[in-house]
Amino acid sequence: MDHVKLFTDTSLACSKLITGRYSTSFTLGIRTLDERLHLPVYAVYGFVRWADEIVDTFHDHDKAALLADFRRQTYEALDAGLSFNPVLHAFQDVVRRYGIDREFIEAFLHSMALDLEDQSYHPDLYNEYIYGSAEVVGLMCLRIFCDGDDAQFERLREPARRLGSAFQKVNFLRDIRSDYEDRGRVYFPGVVYSRFNDATKSEIEADIKADFEASYEGIQQLPRSAKLGVYLAYVYYLKLFYKIKKLPAARILGERVRVPDNTKLLLLLGSYFRYRLSRI
Repeated sequence: MDHVKLFTDTSLACSKLITGRYSTSFTLGIRTLDERLHLPVYAVYGFVRWADEIVDTFHDHDKAALLADFRRQTYEALDAGLSFNPVLHAFQDVVRRYGIDREFIEAFLHSMALDLEDQSYHPDLYNEYIYGSAEVVGLMCLRIFCDGDDAQFERLREPARRLGSAFQKVNFLRDIRSDYEDRGRVYFPGVVYSRFNDATKSEIEADIKADFEASYEGIQQLPRSAKLGVYLAYVYYLKLFYKIKKLPAARILGERVRVPDNTKLLLLLGSYFRYRLSRI
């Protein structure tokens, strides 16, 4: 028995378990990818979820120290090709196999560190945060989807960034109340929570709509192995976006909008039929 492979496979299975426990929607999307892409994408999700948990969950601990230790362990794993933290071992294996850029990892960890401090997000810092917290995660997955085809990766880089940006901004809009009440954050530049109104909401929505439109052409050019899964994520977030868009600002501040599970299933079926009919 190859015990090194067993160790790596077990680590990847841990990331799969984490994904399933934390995000049913993301798990559903991964399952629509080609099977060979499942474990690598689970590994990316496990890595970003563990870092996110540090900054968002463990309030009774020194989160800055925890994140610094996680960062140290990450780079040690990447340099050694080994970690006894199964999430980091799975992640380093995927980074090395698919040539995921360390710049993406650095940008992501930098954005996580920004969440440790009270920030007033001016436009440049807002864009920097979104790049590191969301766009590079899409770029990591794109490296996996392109599987060594650098020309294809470069052609799809910008649409992948815009899709990650759209997803993150929808999250910010959906979670504006909890981000402010639980963490003291308002990510949108120049937005004062107490004065959030319909006009402000409309400006944010116009920006999100532009990101969605810019990303769609890239989805159409993805490898067939990845197209359905990414399209399903696109359709899900677009549905969530339009639900938010129909509501007045006061409702967004009063409730968390979600897409019901039965609607998610219908979106999956509709996406599958469009995929089979080569409509995407």
